[in-house]
Amino acid sequence: MYLIGDQPPYAEKLINSLQRIPAQLLDGLEPHGEPIALEAVADLYQVIGNRDLYLLRSGLLHALIDGKPLFYIQEGDLIGLRQGLNAAPCTYMSEEPLVLVPYDRESLFRHIHASNQRQELFTQYILGQAALMSDALARSKPADVRPVTGFRHFAAGEELIREGDDADHVFIITEGHAEAFVGGIKVGDVQRDEIFGAMALFTREKRSATVIASSPTTVMMIPKEQFLALMQSNPRIAHSLIESMARRIDLMNKELTHYKQLAAN
Repeated sequence: MYLIGDQPPYAEKLINSLQRIPAQLLDGLEPHGEPIALEAVADLYQVIGNRDLYLLRSGLLHALIDGKPLFYIQEGDLIGLRQGLNAAPCTYMSEEPLVLVPYDRESLFRHIHASNQRQELFTQYILGQAALMSDALARSKPADVRPVTGFRHFAAGEELIREGDDADHVFIITEGHAEAFVGGIKVGDVQRDEIFGAMALFTREKRSATVIASSPTTVMMIPKEQFLALMQSNPRIAHSLIESMARRIDLMNKELTHYKQLAAN
């Protein structure tokens, strides 16, 4: 996948990272049938339907939202993951021949869920795709009406999220590093590719920590509605993510308790 027009540096780095993930997700899984060869198509799903998922083996697809081309799907991308994302309807068209490899949707998800590593890769892939599409949509709108979504840059020392604020987005650091604080006490680090800010969406509570960039940092911002739709459509991934966040919170609590004991002494 890549965006139409000038490609921002942060998007190019993310796209290069995401492009390696489908092959890892599909490793060890047999296709659902023989490769499908197509000529130019005006609407891909009108030809093949949307029951299966497809790996684009060769060719190039134009992705249109509201009739406007916003990005391309390129060789090595998975097609059909947008279902359940609460995303704008997308039409795929091509002006050249295509070869698609079909995979059964349920079999692929079972294959992903059988491995914690594949679950984490899948979450990273689909959230990255959502962020890129949100960013493309936002940049297509006039500057004064653009939604706060897609990507955002923070200078060292800036707050990414603040303890006590409402939770409207989930974040993933694509470049840089940040630190988490509770009550002014550092309780942990937030590394590149790490998802943060999600627990407040699950619990519907205020932010429980402040996260501050410790170096120039770029984050993906996933709107609450898209993130919750993804988790509802993939409950096993949601369970895995909650377990990971629970372990992180336990470590933060232990760190906070340690600092409090030191302060008391």
